[in-house]
Amino acid sequence: MYDFNKKVVVITGASRGIGAAVAQQFAKAGAMVVVSSRKQASIDQVAQAIIKQGGQAHAITCHNGEKASRQQLIDRVITECGRLDVLINNAAANPYFGPVLNTNYEAMKKTIEVNIEGYFHLSQLAGQIMKKQGGGVIINTASVNGADPAAMQGIYSVTKTAIMAMTRSFAKECAVHGIRVNAILPGLTDTRFASALTQNEAMLKMILPQIPMGRMAQPEEIAPAYLFLASDQATYITGVNLPVDGGFLA
Repeated sequence: MYDFNKKVVVITGASRGIGAAVAQQFAKAGAMVVVSSRKQASIDQVAQAIIKQGGQAHAITCHNGEKASRQQLIDRVITECGRLDVLINNAAANPYFGPVLNTNYEAMKKTIEVNIEGYFHLSQLAGQIMKKQGGGVIINTASVNGADPAAMQGIYSVTKTAIMAMTRSFAKECAVHGIRVNAILPGLTDTRFASALTQNEAMLKMILPQIPMGRMAQPEEIAPAYLFLASDQATYITGVNLPVDGGFLA
């Protein structure tokens, strides 16, 4: 259904979970995928799995909270792949789970650096390249927490709300350059990142009744939304924050 042949797609936070699932599905659709995360060994495994299945992949490390590392990622993408068609901002930090009044400064700072500064700066870097190329697509991973902040996840929810606003801001200014910018709002998904919730029976008993479909998602169920928003079937869609949440926000 989707054809990303000759397209270069960069996915941050791609060592596991939703990011890895997104990379695998773009590769199956013909894209050259650049999988990125902090640890080389982890993204090497994802890239090798894609190549083994007949896809094309590069593995380039990036610490989403560090300016120089973000610049290096984009520079290497252009040097090694020649262009950049789709940026998936998916890396995230959520080091603190607890009462908002007790959030320590370092946890707050790290969450903001990765989830807000990282997305904003990478979108700038990628957008400047896409502008010269005549267009492109940026997709941000926000969260249902951005629309409905969750208890015990205060600073994380705040950053996800910021990503939603960032998405609309970039969309409005970048449309004239042929750049579409959208966001996905995943609901509860069975990933290691969300294990504080998915592995906590007491939390699940509170959360699952709020999801009309009555269950958490698998990463492979979230990934197709990214392909749609990046595809030629979505050429008139920009500035959208799309929930993929089993009805949680309905």
